[in-house]
Amino acid sequence: MPLSGMNLLDEYNFWFGLFYVCFPLNFMVYGWNDMADYEVDQFNPRKDSFLFGAKGTKEQLSELPLWIALSQLFLLPLLFSKNGLYILLLFLLFCLCNFLYNKEKNGWRTRPPLELFIQFAYVLVVPMSMLINDATAVSWAAYAYLGLFSMQSHLIGEVMDIEADKKGGRQTTATVIGMRKTKLLIILVVFLETMLLLFHFKDYIFGGMLVLAFIWLLLDLFLIYKTQIYTLNQMKLFAVLSNVLALLSMGYVWYSGCLG
Repeated sequence: MPLSGMNLLDEYNFWFGLFYVCFPLNFMVYGWNDMADYEVDQFNPRKDSFLFGAKGTKEQLSELPLWIALSQLFLLPLLFSKNGLYILLLFLLFCLCNFLYNKEKNGWRTRPPLELFIQFAYVLVVPMSMLINDATAVSWAAYAYLGLFSMQSHLIGEVMDIEADKKGGRQTTATVIGMRKTKLLIILVVFLETMLLLFHFKDYIFGGMLVLAFIWLLLDLFLIYKTQIYTLNQMKLFAVLSNVLALLSMGYVWYSGCLG
């Protein structure tokens, strides 16, 4: 998002930053979560797949802290040497948010609605990108859109995992308020995102895509699936389609600068 309109494909900093976010940082965020969610993941039919993430054994997961630390030790010093204390501060904020979310006792992942608010931590990638690529700041509305999108994505995951979370004894917003109200909450979040795109950013292509998504969510809740549990094949189909749309929207946002 902060790199909209910038031609960075031949820039070392861009590729290094992209690799750092996609592997060491991603490895820390989701590896840490896999360790914390081991018990609940045993009930989750969509885990242990390329689309939805690994389901490691206890022995495999016990090795993760070492490999996570090594991946950071090799690359974080390079980021720090090029970008100074601000990068280190952002990294420490990522660590703090992951600790709050995944800690064994009273972790925010099991304390709704705190598990929704902590999703805004994903927005920390934006200032990290600005520092690495020497890009200009984005508006408050761009941060708001990204925060809402992160919350929406998490809620969709909670809807798909509602039965597994119940079996594993994990409390989430979806298990507490039920599938119907959670879907209504997702619809509200997508509505707010759509309003931002149409009326603040005045982008009618991306906004139009969200209007279609909003209509689909209404059809899903009130006419098609309602509060039925999705099958594994349906979840796989949704995952593929959502990833295709995500890649297309990333390209459009970068090309158009619509959220700058």
